[in-house]
Amino acid sequence: MFARNVSIHLKPNTLSDYTRTFEKDILPLLRKQNGFKDEITFAGAGGVDVTAISLWENKTDAEAYNTNAYPQVLKTMARFIEGTPKVQSSEVVNSTFHNNAVHVAA
Repeated sequence: MFARNVSIHLKPNTLSDYTRTFEKDILPLLRKQNGFKDEITFAGAGGVDVTAISLWENKTDAEAYNTNAYPQVLKTMARFIEGTPKVQSSEVVNSTFHNNAVHVAA
């Protein structure tokens, strides 16, 4: 499994609009992407610093999303974001989500 970690700084007082737009517009797009597994989003105190972690079947699928769909995500969310989001990618070495998904499928 592979993870994309996106750190975002939101404009003040936009967390609820960001969340609503993410659920309405971005999650359906993510669910259509090959290899997409899950999305977890965290907001820090004050609601301006957000971390979004997406889980992917493999690095190839995550990179395809980054190239093909992520630019559209940035356009959709631009009205809420200050600065440029920081994207980091990594191999998942341990995940209870991954283990639970395997047990459910069995």
